[in-house]
Amino acid sequence: MNTNPASLDAIINEVLHHTQTDPHKRASGLSDFILGAQDGLVNVLGVALGIAAATNDARVVLVAGLATTFAESISMGAVAFTTTLADADLYQSEREREYRHIHEAPNIETKEIRDIYENKGFRGELLEHIVETITANKDVWVAVMMAEEHQLAPVDRKTAFRAAWIVGLSAIIGSLVPIAPFLFLPVAASMWLSVLVTALVLFGIGAYKARVTIGKPMRSGFEMMLIGTISAMAGYLVGVLLKVPPLP
Repeated sequence: MNTNPASLDAIINEVLHHTQTDPHKRASGLSDFILGAQDGLVNVLGVALGIAAATNDARVVLVAGLATTFAESISMGAVAFTTTLADADLYQSEREREYRHIHEAPNIETKEIRDIYENKGFRGELLEHIVETITANKDVWVAVMMAEEHQLAPVDRKTAFRAAWIVGLSAIIGSLVPIAPFLFLPVAASMWLSVLVTALVLFGIGAYKARVTIGKPMRSGFEMMLIGTISAMAGYLVGVLLKVPPLP
């Protein structure tokens, strides 16, 4: 069989574009990483600023910051674990309910399928063919109802451990950033540097998120930086209001 070189080059270019230049983003731990890192950065920055403003003691800041770091990382990891399991349980319970509905009320469930695809613009014989094809197989029928009616996707319970590790570890890494300056610098200088470094890291996380998903990196970075920094300032205000008087 003769193959047109120009057509072959076009096919190769399409394959390269589809698989390398602009590939689909597969499911990853990006959302878990952002959840843990952002929470660790913002919360520990707020704690560090509040304790520093109240006590002006770097040692107390470090103790409070490290205590918050590890307590929060364990808590965040546990939340990620239980949330993933809850999502999996919800999907399974709704899936089983759909099977029961198909068995006990097939006419209503068939009408729901017809309404779903009619709202998508299908009409006449094509619509009826779609309905007949879907409802001919109970597994397909239930899968369509789960995706289209309930807007639910299957969740693998095995991913709960992965989510817990990613969230917990990223929370630890994020939490260490705001308290690191207090290891080396005076409290006043550490506070300013902690805010600056945390803001830059938040900006980087926001920009990276936009690059691998959708959006403008600069805008996304500034949004995350602004929201996180303003949130952390609440801790500083509490520290200022409850400032501990110096020991005589």
